[in-house]
Amino acid sequence: MRLDAFLAWKFLREGRGQSGLIVGGAAVGVAVVIFLTALIDAVQRQIIAQTLDVLPHIVVRMPDERVRALPEREGVAQVALVDRPAQRVHSVEQWPAVMTALEALPGTVCVSPTVTGPAFAGRGTASRSVTMLGVDPDRFSRVIAIRPRIKRGSLRLGGSDVVIGTELAKDLGVDVGAPVRVTTATGAEASLTIAGIFDLGNRDVNRRWLLVSLRNGQAMLGLAGGASEVNLRVSDIWAATAIAQRIEGLTGLRAESWMQTNEQLLVAIRSQSSSSSTIQFFIIVAVAIGIASVLVVSVVQKSRQIGILRAMGASRSMILRVFLFQGGAVGVFGGLAGSILGTLMVYAFEQGAKNPDGSPTYPVLYTPALYGTAIALAIGTGLLAAALPARRASRLDPAEAIRHE
Repeated sequence: MRLDAFLAWKFLREGRGQSGLIVGGAAVGVAVVIFLTALIDAVQRQIIAQTLDVLPHIVVRMPDERVRALPEREGVAQVALVDRPAQRVHSVEQWPAVMTALEALPGTVCVSPTVTGPAFAGRGTASRSVTMLGVDPDRFSRVIAIRPRIKRGSLRLGGSDVVIGTELAKDLGVDVGAPVRVTTATGAEASLTIAGIFDLGNRDVNRRWLLVSLRNGQAMLGLAGGASEVNLRVSDIWAATAIAQRIEGLTGLRAESWMQTNEQLLVAIRSQSSSSSTIQFFIIVAVAIGIASVLVVSVVQKSRQIGILRAMGASRSMILRVFLFQGGAVGVFGGLAGSILGTLMVYAFEQGAKNPDGSPTYPVLYTPALYGTAIALAIGTGLLAAALPARRASRLDPAEAIRHE
């Protein structure tokens, strides 16, 4: 073993009480960092997953209609009162070709055409305003994970079949196999049969969405052969905005990512991350102050030994390394102990917060990166905290240190 490492280990063993105390403090700090990081990551991941389960990552549609400006005439003053035009349901021009182009984009997982528009669903005297979605069930279920959330019946959209949410079924007092009268804004009316009932975990979606086949949607919403939207799912959800911008440049259509339509959610997530980072910063500062304080005391206590080592020919750099090794060792042992303690804290939280079916409400990912980052942070903190005491020890004058003792 190297002499500097041997001396560092010897000094740590001689002050077992102090060493145990500071290692324990570092372990608690690492455990809190792991707990906060794992918990906030799990909460954010679950919130985003629940949000994106009922939303496409990117929606591509025709640009909004705009009023054309009046041509200017020389010598004539013009004053115009311009009202925004009402936005009508338009089909994406050449949507099959657009779909082919979007499927070829890097990062695209799947693409689904959709016809969407307002409608009324009723049975007897009960009537509710809904959003009709004409979809291809196979493509649509790849963009939005609806098949696993079918509570009764199935995602069958052939002929006169319709699939509705649990809240709408409750409002209308219907179940699978019951007829529903659907009327669209174009005046089209049809009697459809409920083939399935879904629960997407969003009460508004469960009350508003009414799914029919793409062909039925086109016919009832007056878009024969058209698609009002093209929905995308991408592999990297955080790259959705960049991909949407590429789509706009490529097609000239309007593309909105889930990040643009859920800005408040992103603000909340960023606020959570900022709060976590602030807490972790102060934890690290507290651990660093603790390690530095103990090592400063160690330098004072070991002044005579340091003086003797210097008188025997030990270099300043070797004395410096002795205390840096101590700080690094505190970081290593504190990081390992803190990783175990943090894992137990996270596990206890998972066991205490469960869904009715017994699954964790916020499932945590125990990744190597989580522990590697925490341990590296502990070692780095230990080395930085040891830097000042180590520098002080290396500058001790041998004669003065021995005389002072």
